Amino acid sequence: MAGTPDFDLYRPSEEHDMLRETVRSLAEAKIAPYAAAVDEEARFPQEALDALVGSDLHAVHVPESYGGAGADALATVIVIEEVARVCASSSLIPAVNKLGSLPVVLSGSEELKQKYLRPLAQGDAMFSYCLSEPDAGSDAAGMKTKAVRDGDHYVLNGVKRWITNAGVSEYYTVMAVTDPEKRSKGISAFVVEKSDEGVSFGAPEKKLGIKGSPTREVYLDNVRIPADRMIGEEGTGFATAMKTLDHTRITIAAQALGIAQGALDYAKGYVKERKQFGKPIADFQGVQFMLADMAMKLEAARQLTYAAAAKSERVDGDLTFFGAAAKCFASDVAMEVTTDAVQLLGGYGYTRDYPVERMMRDAKITQIYEGTNQVQRIVMARNLP
Repeated sequence: MAGTPDFDLYRPSEEHDMLRETVRSLAEAKIAPYAAAVDEEARFPQEALDALVGSDLHAVHVPESYGGAGADALATVIVIEEVARVCASSSLIPAVNKLGSLPVVLSGSEELKQKYLRPLAQGDAMFSYCLSEPDAGSDAAGMKTKAVRDGDHYVLNGVKRWITNAGVSEYYTVMAVTDPEKRSKGISAFVVEKSDEGVSFGAPEKKLGIKGSPTREVYLDNVRIPADRMIGEEGTGFATAMKTLDHTRITIAAQALGIAQGALDYAKGYVKERKQFGKPIADFQGVQFMLADMAMKLEAARQLTYAAAAKSERVDGDLTFFGAAAKCFASDVAMEVTTDAVQLLGGYGYTRDYPVERMMRDAKITQIYEGTNQVQRIVMARNLP
């Protein structure tokens, strides 16, 4: 999986196809059986983590030079897509590991990369990303968390909200204000460890979907960390955060694709078995048209997402537009496809005895996190190719 791929019109290579088969088999055998219970009990999908780590699929983006698989951006998308097809909560393990660690990959010192990427690649630790705050969501530059220099250390104080996998992850990329006068150019990035004195977590949020992925506040109370844990130079943290999102919004698109594909697959099977008026409902044109529209929109979203992945790998100049477009379009499609899947199952689709209602609930968050789709449209408008 190492090296820069030669994408032919953004089509996956034979190696990517083999990876998809591997991940799908693993997901169906070792993740899918627990998906309903993970949602029902709102518990972390430990079975999924164990399976992904056991197959070296938990953080495939980590470069080979730090013990990782060195997967390209499209391979990472395929892993997330196939896991999300059976369990959206579990797909946040590889997705958030990339989100949390990518600032280190993009801007960290060699020492930071060696120290934090190796344990991640080995499956000894997970990584989370701390940008949002109670009063700084879409306006992330309005954050209040502060980092004050004190000799060879920084002291961090503040609250981060909506942090995915908080409490489970060992490492956290934290954005904090080092110069309040400079707004976004006065924000710096740091690696904070779960074991650092002064780090604590709020209660898990009670959410509509992705219930198996804990979302909690992260409290920083006089957290004193070595200055060499700063990612990049002082004042470059916000720029690193935005560069990170250009790449990782594509992983949310991948998650949306997987959720939608899982719902479509289930609905296709159901309508062939469900009979009304003496024949399978799949024989009715109204149902056929629904399925055709679902499949058409999903494939359009997939092609846009794969194109964005290719641009992420090459770091093309129009990556910002394509990353936002892929995330926005794929998540809107996922919400539509899962809603239609519930409709195709009728009353059964509305019950927890069938997985499509879970998929519909899980799909909703893809329109919200890593920038709402309204924000994505602003980003696209400002970066029209």
